Amino acid sequence: MELTWHGHSTWYVSVDGTDLLIDPFFDNPKTELDPDDVDEPDYVLLTHGHADHIADAGAFSDATLVATPELVSYATDNFGFEDAVGGMGMNLGGTVECGDAWVTMVRADHSNGIETDYESSAGMPAGFVISDKKPTQESDPDSTAFYHAGDTSLMVEMREVIGPFLEPDFAALPAGDHFTMGPAQAAIAADWVSADYAAPMHYDTFPPIEIDTEDFERELKAAGAKAEPVILDGDESFTLE
Repeated sequence: MELTWHGHSTWYVSVDGTDLLIDPFFDNPKTELDPDDVDEPDYVLLTHGHADHIADAGAFSDATLVATPELVSYATDNFGFEDAVGGMGMNLGGTVECGDAWVTMVRADHSNGIETDYESSAGMPAGFVISDKKPTQESDPDSTAFYHAGDTSLMVEMREVIGPFLEPDFAALPAGDHFTMGPAQAAIAADWVSADYAAPMHYDTFPPIEIDTEDFERELKAAGAKAEPVILDGDESFTLE
């Protein structure tokens, strides 16, 4: 599994022959790429409807969309998407097969107005666990899983459901504070999901969410997390084996 961080919450995930792009937003200081520079993904995954997570979705409208039905409807009308998983999207708790990958939509605690507009709702915000095998109650040491937490606060769902049942190997966690978890809560989240690797995201994009990533590394140790910190530069990749 190849994981590439393009800044903010934008990740490009390759699972065998399947490419998935999460929360495309390239107007951030961590990336040097424009949407036209990015290989066309097979699937676009949207965690929620805020502008800093869907702004560049329309550049990839030939892909199959993975999002809540409400957000699928919005993206169909406004971004030109014609295909979505199941024909209408998915919802929390569901697992769908996306080429060589399995995508499970999990809860995130956040707000979810379309483009931060109070007049429109995009359903529940979400996170995703992407794995190379279908998750079951039986632990599979040969399975590889990536957890994109979306925009969220710390929540017991991480400790009670996502960690023990979905077993992520790598956790991408919002750590910019102010709008989401900060380094301390993100470190606790990494411990709760028992990830082997943890990377901060959703930071340094705007002044309110500027952080020192060394704080994230220190907080991981303070939380007793087994996760190895992975501090990526924008457009940098990590191979998860």
